[in-house]
Amino acid sequence: MSARLTPCAWLTTRARLGAALLAVPASVVLACATPARSAPTSGSQVPATIAASFHPDKLGAMGALTVTIDLAGDALGDPPLLRRSVLRLPAGLGVEIPHLRSCEPHRLQLLGARGCPAQSRLGVGRALVQAQLGSQLLGESISLWVFLGPLRNLQPTFEMLAQGYTPFDERVVLSGTVLPDNPPYGEDLVLSVPAISTLPLEPGASIASMSLTIGASRRSGRESNTTIEPTHCPSGGFPFAAELTYADGSMQDVSTATPCPR
Repeated sequence: MSARLTPCAWLTTRARLGAALLAVPASVVLACATPARSAPTSGSQVPATIAASFHPDKLGAMGALTVTIDLAGDALGDPPLLRRSVLRLPAGLGVEIPHLRSCEPHRLQLLGARGCPAQSRLGVGRALVQAQLGSQLLGESISLWVFLGPLRNLQPTFEMLAQGYTPFDERVVLSGTVLPDNPPYGEDLVLSVPAISTLPLEPGASIASMSLTIGASRRSGRESNTTIEPTHCPSGGFPFAAELTYADGSMQDVSTATPCPR
């Protein structure tokens, strides 16, 4: 049995969730609610950017979606401390999950990516994290894994594992929720970002860029979780947007449109 996640019905499915998802029927449909909009961006920041692409790029095709966000920076190029992000996805986008399995955040924190069922993995990615240590700005490439999390208040969640090795051997688990949005968007991925520690008495690290690939090509196997490109492309392309909230209270809204398949 497989599950297809679609706008305003992230867990609409013909299956039942197992014990890991509290054994509730997997016919949970989210009520469409209007999420809060962001405040104007701070004028001292360089605008962030967002880009998105489908693989393969064909209406209704099963495959993968890659979203890349380059965060804002100040006049010196230092990105501010990100504390929350809201990624807005186009209406009609879905995710096909052949086997509904969830991953608990405490297992990710304790065991890393190997602590979660392979069927719960939604995607992978990379991030660039920077930290100002003394007079030097150090950067580290971070590996990312995204897993389907347990239901909370009958709402779907996801867990993101961020693992660094050098110069900072740090493992951070970020928790997120899935909320419905209004057209032209379908759903929002809301992610809380905790403080990323570095060395004692030194400022925390900040995320400079992040790229996530959700889903996989069917070439990876029929059991792989995949995204489903919308069957209709609106005039102007598929809309994507991100709302970014920083530790200093400032916010940024960025958006883009991915061209329709030819």
